[in-house]
Amino acid sequence: MNAHDEVFIGGHWRPAAGTDVIEVINPADERVVGAVPAGSAADVDAAVDAARSALPGWAATTPARRAELLAALADELAARQEQMASLITAEVGTTIGFSRRVQAGLPVVMTRRHAELVADFAFEERVGNSLVLLEPVGVVGAVTPWNYPVHQIVCKVVPALAAGCTVVLKPAELTPLSAQMFTECVAAAGLPMGVFNLVTGRGTEAGEALVRHPGVDMVSFTGSTSVGKRIGSLAGADVKRVALELGGKSASVILPGADLAQAVRVNVADVMRNAGQSCNALTRTLVHADDYEEAVRIAVEEIASYVPGDPADPDCRLGPVVSSAQREKVRDHIRRGSAEGARLVAGGPEAPEGRDKGHYIRPTVFADVTAEMSIAREEIFGPVLSFMRYEDEGDALRIANDSDYGLAGAVWAAEEERAVTFARSMECGQVTVNGGAYNPLAPFGGHKQSGVGRELGKHGLMEFLQTKSLQL
Repeated sequence: MNAHDEVFIGGHWRPAAGTDVIEVINPADERVVGAVPAGSAADVDAAVDAARSALPGWAATTPARRAELLAALADELAARQEQMASLITAEVGTTIGFSRRVQAGLPVVMTRRHAELVADFAFEERVGNSLVLLEPVGVVGAVTPWNYPVHQIVCKVVPALAAGCTVVLKPAELTPLSAQMFTECVAAAGLPMGVFNLVTGRGTEAGEALVRHPGVDMVSFTGSTSVGKRIGSLAGADVKRVALELGGKSASVILPGADLAQAVRVNVADVMRNAGQSCNALTRTLVHADDYEEAVRIAVEEIASYVPGDPADPDCRLGPVVSSAQREKVRDHIRRGSAEGARLVAGGPEAPEGRDKGHYIRPTVFADVTAEMSIAREEIFGPVLSFMRYEDEGDALRIANDSDYGLAGAVWAAEEERAVTFARSMECGQVTVNGGAYNPLAPFGGHKQSGVGRELGKHGLMEFLQTKSLQL
């Protein structure tokens, strides 16, 4: 696959300061599919300088013009959608059908919606004798993850650009090729030089240099809670604004009287998407004692249709996890689940049949999981689903909220009003009610150790704006 052996700074591809490179491995067959520069602190310096130079002009650009350029970016992403889907399947191991619909398709929708949003957004208002202005924060350092590589780039870069900020992007080292293709789209869309800059590299060098850089006004990060804590600490030392979208251990609560079969099947599909590598995956399923064994039976039956296979095959429903390190982490969680007394009813830590090559995991279901078990408390980030029993709604709410995380959740009930009442008491940033459709303009983000700040829609745009009031 084509890869640039350069970084993108000031509107141009240019050689990195050093000669070190990062190889990209296809998780399905473990072959090298490309290599990119391992950018250094010197490259970050140059990128931040370019972003600072471009900031005054971009901040002064009218919202209407910024909207036009973001719409052009959406067009470029749409034109490369099939290429992008194939590339992300090769980088992440996402099944090609999911890559087309979500990994490559959703960024087009997101970019277009945010272009429309900024065109009509009120960047100033009168409050009594004051004129209240919303102005760009400045230069944004965006550090993005590998599981939804372009979607997460869009969630940060597009609102930041819409707000009038300039950006330096450091993508995940496992998925830099899709970040390069996104950058090609930015260049083709005609954004001014220096408004967007890309430095590929390792988190320990390029990522840390970006977070620490005195020329960066805000850091937006998506990734693990442990890394997010460090980034928050480093940014806080310089009183920089941060937006942190971190881990999750989300609960799906099935209340008595709900459509049990539908709820369980949707839950299984949610955890299997992207091989379980979703921060908001509904990995804890809470079922009333009267319905519990039937729910487990439905899950075991349903999960049998998720056979690990070649993610480039359009009929494949479950690909590999992203790396050998991730595979071993997930297998360790499965072993710990059994050792702690959970009932393994499907899957297990062994390699799937016929899949000795590639980073594959058996789709796994545990029953009789209790709140103190590690598989109920720690983010696994793999195709592993845990069933937990409850006695009444109060018990269900207690179990659902008994988590260090608070990113997402779901509730199923026969009556929407009952589900909404329960959802209001869940300690998380987003709740799906009876399988409600995904809304690309609804705010996304977490409570507790799932992070601070919100992405998407007007709430996501506001993260990149600061307030000034003029007393007239």
